[in-house]
Amino acid sequence: MNNLLLEVKNLTVNLDGKKIIENLSFQVNQGEILTILGPNGAGKSVLLKTLLGFLPYKGKIVWQKKHKIGYLPQGLNQLKVKDFPLTVEDFFALKNSPPTSKETSRFLSLVGLEKEILTKRASSLSSGQFQRMLVAWVLISHPQIIFFDEPATGIDIGGGETIYSLLHSIQEKEKLTIFLVTHDLSIVYKYSTNVLCLSRKGHNCFGAPRKILNPKTLEDLFGTEIKFYEHH
Repeated sequence: MNNLLLEVKNLTVNLDGKKIIENLSFQVNQGEILTILGPNGAGKSVLLKTLLGFLPYKGKIVWQKKHKIGYLPQGLNQLKVKDFPLTVEDFFALKNSPPTSKETSRFLSLVGLEKEILTKRASSLSSGQFQRMLVAWVLISHPQIIFFDEPATGIDIGGGETIYSLLHSIQEKEKLTIFLVTHDLSIVYKYSTNVLCLSRKGHNCFGAPRKILNPKTLEDLFGTEIKFYEHH
């Protein structure tokens, strides 16, 4: 049986006088993948930042023990670093504990990038290469918990493997706990232990995908008819 890692009770978050999250409760066990679903503006990124301690809140957030946490926020891309003449190796050297070139090459290889990319400017990478580099940048610190806010939907690594299948294989091997925000419904059934649904109307739900997700739930959540496919 998995050990309880995080318990959230009656969480409410107000920003600039607007209630973003209201009376939200859920829990996460060690080694699980929690997928957070919801339309834009439902508070998915706000929830991650609150759990990380970046935003004020009311209610209870109880971590059972201290863990090393990795976080890949939404919206990072090569345009953000276009004015900085950083190579990929320079980018990794910015970490608090800079990895060796050998270690960096190993983690880049893990996400399908060749070591030759170390000498390229980070701003010159394609969007797919840049996103894979960011995933390696998070993983190289060996976190026990990872927060991914929409990490590269549909980016193909090769041989049919995507960023999501890669994360799942690493999660199983390293016994990681992953908090994943995504709009990609096709991966929910395949990889999620539990799903947390956030609605702009405050109609939230939490549980195993096959128990709580159905066409009506998704229509209520996104406000339109949603087609989805289960993976068996």
